[in-house]
Amino acid sequence: MAKLILSMDGLVLKEIALTKERMTIGRRPTNDIQIDNLAISGEHAAVVTILNDSFLEDLNSTNGTLVNSQPIKKHFLKNGDVVELGKYKLKYIAEQAQQADPDYEKTMVLRSTMLKPQAPIPSTPPASPQAAGDSAAQRPQASPVPPAIGAIQILNGANAGRELELTKTLTTLGKPGVQVAVIARRPQGYFITHVEGAKFPAVNGQTLDSQAHPLKDHDVIEIAGIKMEFFLKG
Repeated sequence: MAKLILSMDGLVLKEIALTKERMTIGRRPTNDIQIDNLAISGEHAAVVTILNDSFLEDLNSTNGTLVNSQPIKKHFLKNGDVVELGKYKLKYIAEQAQQADPDYEKTMVLRSTMLKPQAPIPSTPPASPQAAGDSAAQRPQASPVPPAIGAIQILNGANAGRELELTKTLTTLGKPGVQVAVIARRPQGYFITHVEGAKFPAVNGQTLDSQAHPLKDHDVIEIAGIKMEFFLKG
């Protein structure tokens, strides 16, 4: 589990584990990480953690947020990054480096070049029959069944009717600086989480909150004015 190490003037004050998908940082006691200092805004910044990745977003704070001495509005956190809030520093420590995965992609902003017409999924060839004489102890253990491949179909705009398969671990949709959400593919299914923007995405007309929301077959998602239908293939 990733964590933040809070320090001031080189003195470590505490370690904070990123146990929630969205944790706020600010001066008010209602924040997940409270820093009681006048240089810190009431609700200064937020950290959104999805699977092994964390995003830092400045919440229009008065004095701004720095990462590695550079001002940011939104930043993908890497192991060892130092977040600066006034005199306070928060060092981001990842539990482990992201394993190389050819199907992993951190961000994928929806563009027409990424959309393709729906195509059938090739059928899986049948497993070879059990060899005669094999005992039950010799049989391989069944692996967990992965979720069916999900996809979204655009319902309005210039790309209406086009389809995008959700084969990546993370797929980011929306318009940077306006509204961004992430769809995560997990063993339990697909989940959508708000990442950036004052307005949260909606599913079936209901505005989401900051927590991950499970997607069901034929849910209608609205992000940055674009409506799309989520469905399971196969």
